[in-house]
Amino acid sequence: MRIKSIVSESKQIQRAIALIKLGARLQVLESETDLSYERLLRLYKEVQGESPARGMLPFSTDWFMTWQPNIHSSLFLNMYEYLDKTSELEEIDGIIKAYELYLEQIRAQGLEPLLSVTRAWRLVKFVDAGMVTLTSCSKCNGKFVTHTYELTKNYVCGLCEPPARAGKGKAQVQTSVPAVVH
Repeated sequence: MRIKSIVSESKQIQRAIALIKLGARLQVLESETDLSYERLLRLYKEVQGESPARGMLPFSTDWFMTWQPNIHSSLFLNMYEYLDKTSELEEIDGIIKAYELYLEQIRAQGLEPLLSVTRAWRLVKFVDAGMVTLTSCSKCNGKFVTHTYELTKNYVCGLCEPPARAGKGKAQVQTSVPAVVH
């Protein structure tokens, strides 16, 4: 019989609250804590004042490859990988900290975040599974999210060579993005 630690349980609750406040989906909470579904549901309702969103989590790497999502995802993943290498945080705590840094940087530029914490979590899982990686741009040397087995010898990022329609229409406000960490 396993004895529950009050300190461990408190840490799990604090982690769940941090994720809920960042907008994480219930499936992320279930995956990253040992708390029961019923307990997480009650906690979610208490913190957010409403029931969590329903539906499946995003599962395609393609979203991360499109122009603006790639820039935002790359910014987050560079922050996450830096924290992973320089701290002893558990993976989920590194995701939380990197996502908070991402939000801080995006909002400092007066932009709206394109990357949700759930997508950020999924991105790290894709990296862990070897489905995506960071690749250096041959022009600016910034590191950007690419498919792991993509040919990247002369890779050029979307900041150095934006697509032809970049900055047209509604998305024009989002075109100014802070430099990606090298």
